[in-house]
Amino acid sequence: MSETQVASSRRRGSFLRFNPKVFALAVIASLLLGALLGWVADSTGAEWLVTTLDTVGSTFTKLLTFTVLPLIFTAIVVGITSLRTIGGGRTAARLGGKTALWFALTSLVSVLIGIGVASLLRPGQGVDITPDQQRVDEVSEMSGGSWLDLVQGLVPEHLVGAFAEGETLQVVFVSLLVGAAAYSLGDKAKPFVEFNKAVFEIIQRVLGWIIRLAPLGTLGLIGNAVATYGNEFFTPLLKLTGATYLGCALVLFGLYPLLLWFVARVSPARFFGKAWTVLQFAFVSRSSGASLPLSRQAAVNLGVDRSYASFAVPLATTTKMDGCAAVYPAVGSLFIANLFGIEMGLVQYLTIVAVAVFGAIATAGVTGWFTMLTLTVGALDFPPAIIATGIAIAYAVDPIMDMMRTMTNVAGQITVPTVVARTEGILDDEVLNAPSSPLLVDGSPEDPEAGQSSREEPVLAKA
Repeated sequence: MSETQVASSRRRGSFLRFNPKVFALAVIASLLLGALLGWVADSTGAEWLVTTLDTVGSTFTKLLTFTVLPLIFTAIVVGITSLRTIGGGRTAARLGGKTALWFALTSLVSVLIGIGVASLLRPGQGVDITPDQQRVDEVSEMSGGSWLDLVQGLVPEHLVGAFAEGETLQVVFVSLLVGAAAYSLGDKAKPFVEFNKAVFEIIQRVLGWIIRLAPLGTLGLIGNAVATYGNEFFTPLLKLTGATYLGCALVLFGLYPLLLWFVARVSPARFFGKAWTVLQFAFVSRSSGASLPLSRQAAVNLGVDRSYASFAVPLATTTKMDGCAAVYPAVGSLFIANLFGIEMGLVQYLTIVAVAVFGAIATAGVTGWFTMLTLTVGALDFPPAIIATGIAIAYAVDPIMDMMRTMTNVAGQITVPTVVARTEGILDDEVLNAPSSPLLVDGSPEDPEAGQSSREEPVLAKA
């Protein structure tokens, strides 16, 4: 192949690649264009335009809907069985257990903050979207039910029925049961686990293709919403964004500094001074994975033992996501409930807390805002149609929210290893109080005192 052909092929490949920045701009542009078209349809009474917008939006929602249940099942099964990779002696077990405990404790506080903020701001209130009023009434009735009603609704009469009838809560229960059984069988269940991994990857790929249609889906959903409900639809979205930022800010600048000061005896000013570069990168890139090399080096610069940082930070990158897996599922769940006029009871609030605390650990390696929000509203037994519609509407402003969520995630991924290192006596105060080692723009940290070449870091970035 000639150099010209190679260059042409590379250009085509670059064109076909998914560009997050271009995608975010496309979603925002679709949001504005959809609102404009909806306003035109509402002002002129153009029924054909309303129908077109509704068709585009509902088709996108249906595409999302059919991925919900298989995504939940495979994510939980794969996540539970992946916990086997943490082993490795008493010390590793103690460190792993203490790390998981702090993950759970901070997630607990974070989800309570999310619930508090969402209860105060009530995002989604003021617009009542009812795609299936009968099913919404059923869910509303269940919200005031007893624990006995909840337990009785957990167990499906048969496995296929849980999927066929869209009983999300039953699918979650079955997933936990099957995942635990596969974990206990070890190597005997390896073929089944590998099959679920493959199915999960397939669903993720299909979902990726569907998500690329989000600009078109956003145009239809927002356009139809504006045409149907008028300008009042923007207030819930603004409240959703504001509640997410406020909840994450309370965790980022409130919870973490308190832990650092009172438990780790680390000055919050020193923490942010050494971690601010990676936090800025996380805000812009919207990727905990892409921030991993910088997050690990920031933890090392804070005095965390290098070997422990190499274990804890990558684990936290896939498991410790207080922005995406605690604050946002709480805010998002209440947003969807308010949007569809579903009253929440004590059982539902406790369910949100339980999913935030245990869900991220149960889905280690596959946790993300979409998976956790889906698991949360699924555990609340919201029907797939409401789940997909609510998530699709929230997706219109997701790029804006995701920046703050990711920044919070990464801060927690550095904070918890720092806290655990202090409690285990493996936090080096000399390194902590020393000037920061520079974090290079390409993500490769310089750490000459460690005796390791920065060329090793890109390997970590690929992991």
